[in-house]
Amino acid sequence: MQASTFYVKGNLGFHVENRRVLADCCNQRNGKNVLHNLLIRKQGAPFSGLRLSMGAQLGGKRSVDSVFRKFGKARTSKVHATEGEVDDVPPTKIQVKSSGSVLPYVGVACLGAILFGYHLGVVNGALECLSRDLGIAENTALQGWIVSTLLAGATVGSFTGGSMADKFGRTKTFQLDAIPLAVGTLLCATAQSVQTMIIGRLLAGIGIGITSAIVPLYISEISPTEIRGTLGSANQISICVGILAALVAGLPLAANPLWWRTMFGIAAIPSVLLALGMTISPESPQWLYQRGKISEAEIAVKRLYGKERVTEVMNNLTAGSQGSSEPEAGWFDLVSSRYWKVVNVGAALFLFQQLAGINAVVYYSTPVFRSAGIASDVAASALVGASNVIGSTVASSLMDKQGRKSLLITSFSGMAASMFLLSLSFSWKVFAPYSGFLAVVGTVLYVLSFSLGAGPVPALLLPEIFPSRIRAKAVALSLGMHWVSNFVIGLCFLSLVTKFGIGKVYLGFACVCLLALLYITRNVVETKGKSLEEIQRALNAGV
Repeated sequence: MQASTFYVKGNLGFHVENRRVLADCCNQRNGKNVLHNLLIRKQGAPFSGLRLSMGAQLGGKRSVDSVFRKFGKARTSKVHATEGEVDDVPPTKIQVKSSGSVLPYVGVACLGAILFGYHLGVVNGALECLSRDLGIAENTALQGWIVSTLLAGATVGSFTGGSMADKFGRTKTFQLDAIPLAVGTLLCATAQSVQTMIIGRLLAGIGIGITSAIVPLYISEISPTEIRGTLGSANQISICVGILAALVAGLPLAANPLWWRTMFGIAAIPSVLLALGMTISPESPQWLYQRGKISEAEIAVKRLYGKERVTEVMNNLTAGSQGSSEPEAGWFDLVSSRYWKVVNVGAALFLFQQLAGINAVVYYSTPVFRSAGIASDVAASALVGASNVIGSTVASSLMDKQGRKSLLITSFSGMAASMFLLSLSFSWKVFAPYSGFLAVVGTVLYVLSFSLGAGPVPALLLPEIFPSRIRAKAVALSLGMHWVSNFVIGLCFLSLVTKFGIGKVYLGFACVCLLALLYITRNVVETKGKSLEEIQRALNAGV
């Protein structure tokens, strides 16, 4: 049949030129053309279900216009229909206004991230006062145990969180996690001995280790595709808010040395709110669907996105699970040839995040600012914390526009340049008159660069790239690497500075940033604008 050309008006939002359309539109009935079936296909699947079966008689451009005018007036698109030919036509997602909202539930989950940041930061201001109160002011070893026990507990918690999230579900795990968070907090606040304080810190560490694994997991699984990056960034922003809250909570210490107990005690409030909030929060639809709880998954989708999107989301879940009726993955499956590459990416991103020196820079920021004439430790910490919050907020607005990989590359590039600047300010005598100023600039730029990508992106990206079968355990493993490397850096940093000098140590961190750039360029995939099921299918196709 000879190709025919016609124009279509409608708000379908696509322009097609010289595309092949499968159309039985030349059936002669009483000498007139009848548009019997119009089927536009993309990659072998009907486009948005737009299949028109007509029994009415249509004639020419005017009649076709009348079919599509119901979609509203929009720009004219040109379509070529040729018999027997079908071409790939990029689909356009018709946005349906949702009557649901995920924001309240993301906010509840972020209480866990706030506690994460608060417990990391609270000991910095309280350590001196609690050491005097517990009689260990001269015992730096025991002080070190109080600080590092939290990290040890977090390592255990991050591995435990993955198994709990798979077995009990995401919301139930949050509720169970509130127990070590609240009990650990109260033990620290009421401790009359070092042993009680260490046990409390260990329990609190287990609690924040679990939250570090399940907060980004839960947020990624309940967030709509189009704003998943922005909502995922709320995790990092909440951590920064928690650190700043710990800083503010320490302000009364100067007037009341016993205030450190209140600093620990107030962390019990968000722990209880987290448990209560999760009793009314919907479970992850992905987890419910994997467990065969289809009706419950539909109810969760309706609460999250509104009844208008139930069919769309359930179809995505069905498509994502096709060919994947396998049993739950075990820990050894993570190192199998099937999953090793993607798990390696997750672990590597968190290793690079910590080995690039963020905690060392924050730890050393106080003497750096003192060298520039900023004597107040609170002011120094506030400047670093504010830089972190500002950078994370900017990153949240760019996550769904620029993409995850792009922000990672920008972030590690800025971190490498800042580390080189810091190294020069401490090493080159020619910069000695300006070393204090350059060191402050380098520190602030480093923290800003970190918070733009290296900080928020890994926790957001990993739940996106991990297949649903291994997602919880793989995120837990990657977060475990985060806590182990965090502990190692904290343990070795001062020894390395003593042996090699701060300038050379910062130069080493700069080299790590450059290695991270090479690794990210070669191995990290972009996930912007794709549903979790689409990402999983794309990665599976490459296996």
